[in-house]
This record gives sequence, structure tokens and C-alpha cells, in this order.
Amino acid sequence: MADSVSIAFFDEQFREQSKGVALTLNSFEELALPYLKGEVLDFGCGMGNLSFAAARQGCKVTALDASPAAIEHIRSRASATGLPVSPSLADLRDYPLADHYDAVVSIGLLMFFNCARAMEILGDLKAHVRPGGIAAVNVLVEGTTYMGMFNPADHCLFASMALRDEFENWTIERIEFSEFAAPGDTVKRFCTVIARKD
Repeated sequence: MADSVSIAFFDEQFREQSKGVALTLNSFEELALPYLKGEVLDFGCGMGNLSFAAARQGCKVTALDASPAAIEHIRSRASATGLPVSPSLADLRDYPLADHYDAVVSIGLLMFFNCARAMEILGDLKAHVRPGGIAAVNVLVEGTTYMGMFNPADHCLFASMALRDEFENWTIERIEFSEFAAPGDTVKRFCTVIARKD
């Protein structure tokens, strides 16, 4: 698997988190959780907090991430809890999806690809949601000034309404815009869409 600035950035963060820091859902994961049912794909699962929360409410979860530290943590946690979370280390830039799911989640991932590739991956994720199923997607949008986690040549800040427009033929259950202060007097601006496939 090819290395990248972003994978290295998050792998180090995940190694620190796995040393005992409380593992709680972030606000985007909390927003998505009530919509998750059945078979779930957590595409870019990080430490697996949402995967395990979904499994506790009865979902069967496939959890994919490019961070070895995150996947190692999830394997250990799944073994200890017996919850139906199946983690796999995957290069998500070029991962061939084969199955279809009742819910597909991608929180905080697509902005780490160039814009053309991010849109291709989003299209592939949407294609693997079963009819009546849910997609929950969260991205950074234009106006974000915190850039330290990105490979300068390979990232995408989405136009503010681009994610909504990508789901124009779906039923949008929730759309939220949020902004958070970041290091160095910078900001992170997000859009989160939860949409149902008609």
C-alpha cells in the first residue's frame, strides 16, 4: 500500500488514541448512528467507534481503513467484545467494492483524495447502497483553512453545496453545516449529508 501524508498523520493519531484515551463518537458519527441498520459499510472507519456503536444496536459492520494502527485496534476490540465488526486494512483510494449494504458511511475521508477521485469514490459508494438504504457522508468544504493533515497535491475541499447536489435524486434525511476552530487560528468547515436511496 502506497504511503501518504494523510495516512501517516492519522496512523500516528490512532496509535496515541489506542493507548487508552476514551473512545467516544464525534458529532458527525452521533448524527449518522440513528440511521444505521442491517449490513453497514464504514468506509474510512478510523478507530471504529461508529462501527462498534452500530454493532451494539444490531448492525453487522464491515470496517475499512488505511491505518494499520486503527485496524489492529479494531481487530482486538472486536475479538474482546464479540461484536459483529469485520475490519480490513485497505487502500481506499483504489478499493473495489463488491457487496451492497443497507447503509454506507464515509465520515471525514473523501477530502483526502483529489477532487476527481473523490467524486468517483462517492459515486461507487452510492452505487453500493441497497434500494431504501442510507448513505451518510461527511466532508470538509471550501473555507477550511486547516491544511496540515493534507498532502498538498492530493486533497479536495468540496464546494459548500456539492455533497447535497450529489444526492439530488435521493431523499435527504439530514444536511448539516458546521465549523470548528483548528490549530494556528485556522478553521475546519464541514458538510454532512444523510440520504436515503429511493
